Amino acid sequence: MIALVDCNSFYASCEQVFRPDLIGRPVVVLSNNDGCIIAANKEAKALAHIPMYEPIFKIKQQLVDNDVTFFSSNYTLYAEMSQRVVNILHRFSPTVEVYSIDESFLDLGASRVQTYQACGQDLKQTIFRDTGLPVGVGIAPTRVLAKLANKMSKKLPEFDHVCVLQTEKDRLRALRWCSINDVWGIGKRHADRLRRIGVHTALDFTRLPLAWVRKEMTVVGERIWRELQGERATELIIDPRIKKGIGTAKSFGKKLKDIGLIEEACAYYVSEVAEVLRSQHSCASTLQISLTTNYHSNKDAQYSNSITITLKIPTDDTFVLISEATKALRAIFKPGYRYKKVGVNLLGIIPNDHLQGNLFEDFSMNSGSLSKTLDQLNVKYGKATVGSGTLGRRKKEWELIKEDRSPRYTTQWKELLTIKV
Repeated sequence: MIALVDCNSFYASCEQVFRPDLIGRPVVVLSNNDGCIIAANKEAKALAHIPMYEPIFKIKQQLVDNDVTFFSSNYTLYAEMSQRVVNILHRFSPTVEVYSIDESFLDLGASRVQTYQACGQDLKQTIFRDTGLPVGVGIAPTRVLAKLANKMSKKLPEFDHVCVLQTEKDRLRALRWCSINDVWGIGKRHADRLRRIGVHTALDFTRLPLAWVRKEMTVVGERIWRELQGERATELIIDPRIKKGIGTAKSFGKKLKDIGLIEEACAYYVSEVAEVLRSQHSCASTLQISLTTNYHSNKDAQYSNSITITLKIPTDDTFVLISEATKALRAIFKPGYRYKKVGVNLLGIIPNDHLQGNLFEDFSMNSGSLSKTLDQLNVKYGKATVGSGTLGRRKKEWELIKEDRSPRYTTQWKELLTIKV
């Protein structure tokens, strides 16, 4: 049997763990640069007149009037809380697939036949006891059915956030309950098409001939059909593959005309993605830099451009990548515009033990050793404690706006939760 553990309103719940006074009250989390709402707890979602993804400056007064607490996104906190949940899941099973920051599958095996319900309750209670995060648990023979069970655990109060689909009767009830557009893996286009031929529920879908599903919805549709029948057609992915592309594109806190500031921001983001590259023991052979103004502004002249360069030798060396990124940035920069965002992408990623040299270039397998030393220092003393001088000292002039970010309680000594007694 497979369990899907899904944290409820994850970002908002992480904030409430350290602000218990907000439990039962509406909480939302904002996107980068405090642009719009990207996450909300159930109390905030119940305020249907407050739209999601609307620019925050348009609805800020509505949030205040409705006593909604809002936070700037705090991804450092969310990532660390996610890892705590994953660590707990490994106590229950050695086979865990981390599907996203707030969702994981785990294989419970076949030895708990009589105790799946108790196991689900144990999972839920242990995670809440050790992290403060509420979760929903769905348990079923396949991943698609486990996803369905998880949805039922949250939507139907009788399950109390733990739903087990163990018998044929359980499975048929779930299929009858689930509308076709809520089946995991069936997109809007296929759902619309299926409804037009009279398929409105997951049960209707399983009654279609397999040959039709295979022909009209390819092998992906066939896997969903089989999994809904209780036949395991996909396995858990416990060894995440190496990322084939690593990138970031973040807005500046304010519009910038000074190429010096943009170069510092670009170098900082290059340092971030290079660190990820080294963490998966890879090198990049291609670097892409993009630069854009704010296309939502009616006052500013608009310009955007990007450039892709092939490196002479694939590398994971922060200093080499910053040097190449700076040249690329200067090639696409045009003075006179007020820029809003710079993007950095590393492509052509290969394992660093598959590197090939170049007859015409100096090549050393140890060329990135200084970068690795920086990684060790930054792990020990804190992020960006040591780095390239290109990063400069003017980060406050370009960094993201995070006026309402909560403290990074779990990763920064200076931001530990304090309690007055």
